[in-house]
Amino acid sequence: MIPPPRALLFDWDNTLVDGWPAILAGLNAAFAAFGLPPWDHGRMLREVRRSLRESFPAIFGAEWERARDIFTAEVRAVHLSVLRPLEGAEVLLEAAARWPLAVVSNKQGPILRREAEHLGWARRFRALFGAGDCAADKPDPAPMLAALAAVGQGASPAVWYVGDTRLDMEAARRAGVSAVLLGDGAHDGGVPAELCDARFADGHALAAYLRRLDKHG
Repeated sequence: MIPPPRALLFDWDNTLVDGWPAILAGLNAAFAAFGLPPWDHGRMLREVRRSLRESFPAIFGAEWERARDIFTAEVRAVHLSVLRPLEGAEVLLEAAARWPLAVVSNKQGPILRREAEHLGWARRFRALFGAGDCAADKPDPAPMLAALAAVGQGASPAVWYVGDTRLDMEAARRAGVSAVLLGDGAHDGGVPAELCDARFADGHALAAYLRRLDKHG
């Protein structure tokens, strides 16, 4: 087993929250503006991994920034009304409260922080880094290194990055921290065991582990 954590870094979407309805609405608004067919929920779960500045140029070409603006406007119009904490997320964050916490997400930084404020979670984290906040986005190490600085830690296996996809596990490894998978990665084709350093079935399972660590010092 990996060392007990000295700090915990979290992904956001599908790790702590369900914000997919807003993301799907934003994508389909952009697709409609460009005469492209819409995606359904399943395709969105399979395809959405990287930030807009990495993924949109491949879809929309030279006009990707216009597509980004359409997407962002639609997401901002609806995201707070459809945002929901995942089952077990509140319990997990309560159990993790004794550790320094931060978020590293590929959701646009201002939208990420607005969602954290809306849920009353912003105070739980020393920092929330989203797409566009650093020189490059996840899986590049830049946002993870910024989060490490925010929680006062250097890169080591004693810092856990908790996420739900292969890309999250890659991001953790590239930053030199422990890759901790929440769930089974079924929406990502299944994440092989060798890509993660530890796995927990859900937020309740990880919360129980952290409570045991806390109890025993």
